[in-house]
Amino acid sequence: MSGKKLVIYLVAEPETPELAHAAVEGGADIVELGFPFSDPLAEGPVIRHASERALSRGMRTHACLDVLARTRELLPETPLVPMTYAAILEAYGYERFATDARERGAASFILVDLPVEEHQEVRRIQLVAPTSTEERIRAAAEATDGWLYLVSVTGTTGVRTELSPSLSPFVERVRTATDVPVYVGFGISTPELARAVGELADGVVVGSRAVQVAEDGPTALRDFVASLRAALDS
Repeated sequence: MSGKKLVIYLVAEPETPELAHAAVEGGADIVELGFPFSDPLAEGPVIRHASERALSRGMRTHACLDVLARTRELLPETPLVPMTYAAILEAYGYERFATDARERGAASFILVDLPVEEHQEVRRIQLVAPTSTEERIRAAAEATDGWLYLVSVTGTTGVRTELSPSLSPFVERVRTATDVPVYVGFGISTPELARAVGELADGVVVGSRAVQVAEDGPTALRDFVASLRAALDS
């Protein structure tokens, strides 16, 4: 076993608890639950489309928290991490959101567009990008909850076919600044890419491709995640 962590991202919808369960059966270590937002700036077309679909089905914050609770019932041991935008918490109340989500099983949070200095009362997994300065990387590493999320590219999420040549030096830069575990996401869509990222990082986050595959149901998602797991462990 490689010991590399595999994180699978799914958008919160009524079927998501069963999909998350299938992902864990396939070998996912952590599940990120996307709470959809009407203007998801960091997202590419796949997750944007899934978010719009979820919103059209009534997936507001309370409904997403219910999905989180049902997922926790199916997966009592797996870390579940809601991932969303600051505007959702702004409307709901930061501390109230954190309390309600943790009561329903959230292990931590990812808030895509909330700078490290703001709302430090919500302990969360921090993101850093290739454009982040050393100072930002150190601040994020000090504040982060368990691991640091490295955004592998400057731009939006999406399915890509090759690793950015800037990823390896970026990971090195982060490792020089901190010894917290680093997980890499954005654009990882195949077992081959997962293996390549796993050679650089402590964990791999797969979002857009997992959301695409999940549309074909739990069995398809389980098989896809199993292929990623096998690549990471090989």
